[in-house]
Amino acid sequence: MRGPLALIALAAPLALTACGDPAPTYIDQAWIRLSPNKDRPSAGYFVAHGGDSATQLRGVLTDYALKVEMHESVEENGVMTMKPINSVDIPAEGTVTFAPGGKHLMLWGVNDTAISRGKMQLTFLLDNGDRLLVDAVIRKPEGAAAATPAPSDNSAN
Repeated sequence: MRGPLALIALAAPLALTACGDPAPTYIDQAWIRLSPNKDRPSAGYFVAHGGDSATQLRGVLTDYALKVEMHESVEENGVMTMKPINSVDIPAEGTVTFAPGGKHLMLWGVNDTAISRGKMQLTFLLDNGDRLLVDAVIRKPEGAAAATPAPSDNSAN
């Protein structure tokens, strides 16, 4: 009698691991490239990772910009243009990359507080009602550092 009970006790943890929660959808590698002109929108990028079931990204919100839209760069008649998109499918166990030259966020009026902190929180809205909160690193425009003169070293004088 003791043998079967011991076998059940040993098998129980293995059986319970099969009953775990499904893998969630998540977002990582989020970053914002600031526009060099405050009157022009900045761009946002990230990678969406699908969980055990497919879902759809329906939008992105933030308190640190006046407006956020999802866009996609497409070629029409040999010319690259940007078009707003309302949703993006995230396949089960797949990835969708928002990157320069492809899908991306457009952010108008990025808040100075977020810029000084070097990050901003984005809220990703999924079709199942989930909201994913992600901090995006803010990168200043290329050449912004070059516009500020480097401190001189007068210690040799």
